[in-house]
Amino acid sequence: MDKILEAVMQSSYPMYVKESLARRVIEASKQPIDTEQCWSMLELSTKLFFLGESRFARETAREVLEVYGRYHPDEFEEFFNEMFIMSLLQEGYRSLGKRHAYILDYIHHGLQFVSDKPSAEEIFRLLRIEVLRIVCERPSLSICIRVSKLLSSYPQCVPEGNHRLLFCQQMMRCIGQFHCQSEGEEGIIQFLDQVNRVSALLQSIWRLQSSLVLPSLKELFAIISLTDEMETPSSALASVVQYIPLQLMEGIVRNLANADSVTDAQMMTAINRMIDWVSWPLGKDIDKWIIALLKGLAAVKKFSILTEVSLSKIQKVFSKLLYPVVREAALSVLRYMLLSFQHSPEAFHLIVPHVPQMVSCLSNEGTNSASSCLEQLAELVHCMVFRFSGYPDLYEPVMEAIKKLPVPNEDRIKQLLGQNAWTSQKNELAPYYPRLVSKSDTGKIGLVNLGNTCYMNSILQALFMASDFRHSVLCLRDSSSQPLMMKLQHLFAFLEHSQRPAISPESFLASSWPPWFTPGVQQDCSEYLKYLLDR
Repeated sequence: MDKILEAVMQSSYPMYVKESLARRVIEASKQPIDTEQCWSMLELSTKLFFLGESRFARETAREVLEVYGRYHPDEFEEFFNEMFIMSLLQEGYRSLGKRHAYILDYIHHGLQFVSDKPSAEEIFRLLRIEVLRIVCERPSLSICIRVSKLLSSYPQCVPEGNHRLLFCQQMMRCIGQFHCQSEGEEGIIQFLDQVNRVSALLQSIWRLQSSLVLPSLKELFAIISLTDEMETPSSALASVVQYIPLQLMEGIVRNLANADSVTDAQMMTAINRMIDWVSWPLGKDIDKWIIALLKGLAAVKKFSILTEVSLSKIQKVFSKLLYPVVREAALSVLRYMLLSFQHSPEAFHLIVPHVPQMVSCLSNEGTNSASSCLEQLAELVHCMVFRFSGYPDLYEPVMEAIKKLPVPNEDRIKQLLGQNAWTSQKNELAPYYPRLVSKSDTGKIGLVNLGNTCYMNSILQALFMASDFRHSVLCLRDSSSQPLMMKLQHLFAFLEHSQRPAISPESFLASSWPPWFTPGVQQDCSEYLKYLLDR
């Protein structure tokens, strides 16, 4: 019978003829057959499974194995033995290497027919050792998927004792090396699905033994905190975090934030990589872990880490608002980063130039997700402009972009600003942030010199200090017919209320500058004042 099947496979018959003949051989195999014939057919089907040159050959081999596993169980158990499986895993099959995906496919397929046989325990014992050996070799994603399928179908093959933790740790090391090789949508979706299936295996193991979660998470942190890695760990590690119970979060974050063994450089590297995980479409609860870790660092006053991380990552997080699949997590992280970074406008100013374009893109999208994001983004902008009010020229395009969106009242703004800041004490942040600037203790605000513009600055400050004049300017209800007066009103408002040490009067200079003045050259105060008052 094996000779007939082999001849059919090698023949030049049309495919429908070959399929018909193969079907007859398979049906005949269900009848009683002597042991020698069984072995011959099992050997041939194994050869076709591994070395068959067509899908037809491999599918036929799979069917033959299934028939012999069901109808000739004793012969199949004798053939599919521990020594044979060991040789496949340690030596491969002929020209096929030991780490070829077909090896694990074959073993997985054959196990279903011996799992309840006396020989099964020895096979499971062997596989518990071999799957650990496989993951320690950092196999490809395709091999890890096969291992995951095998262990999901047969939990008896999951390593035991200390080997089980080692398996989880090594599997996370493998996930950290997964990278999508496709740029097409179909390939990306397939990659995401495959990674999720591998990560789900860890979840099933943690369910069996919850004590493995914490040491597994320590390994995850060790992977993402390495500062000397040539290649950045894959964002696929985000798929693991979604399976860590949130009730463990507070304790884990507290331990990490207070750990003396973790250097600031390691912590910064780890957080930066976690923030990159916001891009991972299936990263459920990633934002919660990121925010919890940032809060944990604020609680132990590690402001230098928080400052550098915020400044280096806020633009990237902001850009993710464009993508609906990661928008909610990105907005959550962005919200925390902005509302907590209140000692300086620097973080907010990094995204200010990009806000109008983002508002335009979200408006054009027209989805409920985009609308919700727009309203929350507008609220954030109003909070930041309220907090750092000394930049009217910079904010003008932004305020124009969000003018049709709801405006939060002052109580709401103060509530948001009050509950999120890292600290309300500016002197706590000063040692960690040398660029920190704040309003003078005298309560006075300066004007930035724009290049020999002290003639203008001195006149403006003198006018501002004339209280009746200042009050009249600030109380004007309609200055739109006098553009220069409106700019002076804005400038006085910032000098009155800003928390900055100085503001830039660039816009006012452009509108009030006498046309005969030479740029960058010192000028006469009285001449400037006469021209200004005439205007």
